[in-house]
Amino acid sequence: MTLSPVDIFGSRILLAGPGGQVAAPIVEALAGQCELTAVARFSDEKQRQQLEAMGVNTVKGDLADHRSLQACPSDVDYVINLAVVKSGDFDYDLRANAEGIGNLMAHCRSAKAVLHFSSTAVYEYAGQQPREESAPLGDNHRAMFPTYSLSKIAAESVCRFAARQYGIPTTIARLSVPYGNNGGWPFFHLLMMKEGMEIDVHPEAPNFYNLLHSSDYIEKLPYLLAAASTEVCTVNFGGSEAVSIEQWCEYLGELCGLQPRFRDNPQAFGSLQIDTEKMHALIGPTKKDWRQGLREMVEQLAPELLLA
Repeated sequence: MTLSPVDIFGSRILLAGPGGQVAAPIVEALAGQCELTAVARFSDEKQRQQLEAMGVNTVKGDLADHRSLQACPSDVDYVINLAVVKSGDFDYDLRANAEGIGNLMAHCRSAKAVLHFSSTAVYEYAGQQPREESAPLGDNHRAMFPTYSLSKIAAESVCRFAARQYGIPTTIARLSVPYGNNGGWPFFHLLMMKEGMEIDVHPEAPNFYNLLHSSDYIEKLPYLLAAASTEVCTVNFGGSEAVSIEQWCEYLGELCGLQPRFRDNPQAFGSLQIDTEKMHALIGPTKKDWRQGLREMVEQLAPELLLA
């Protein structure tokens, strides 16, 4: 039996990292339901103005600097952390990603729940074996993002410390491959196919992931908040059905009359399928079929590529 979702209507939410591809649909959905404050460095002032036009309160702050968070409200109901830094500078990325969630939680100690988005990139490569939450961790994404996996692992540790130290109910959601009508990894593959570029894949094929549509991760947010505990609930978060890079590229090719060209590369990200048993028990299965989701994505972003 799945959890009952929290009622976020009218609640006060502090969201860190509103500018990313994953965050954009969440911000749009929450803006009309609650009192939403977004904190980010806001190097692009236009983005900040767009958020405020949606009714979102904004604070210019850097999670790596706890002093810059003083302008954030501290008496919020919920904290959602989607912020991520991938500069390649280990010192700064660890401060922003790992110390950053600690700074955020220390500032919002009275929150009813914190939802920290991590990544399945924390898992050690293990071929096609679905990763349970207890699976070994490793430096998975080093070849492309040197600091990413390590800073995500460090952030989880700081998040657990803060939850127990301050008594804040917390959920860590390890995100698989998010996508939607604003893009994602499959859309990059489509653009590569359009240009006739080769798509690097790990030679131990097929390379499985769990595509997670934006409509599903928005719908599951209140359930993830409901799962929060001071002992910290760590859960995989992806689509209920595993699908390989090869499969989704072939399907995109069918939709658009394109032929994917794959190139074996041992340095490419290998299969990262998740075990969904705990996720299903807590928050239930996802609803969007990956084929339908990919078609809707192409209809929205590149309708000219679709075959008649």
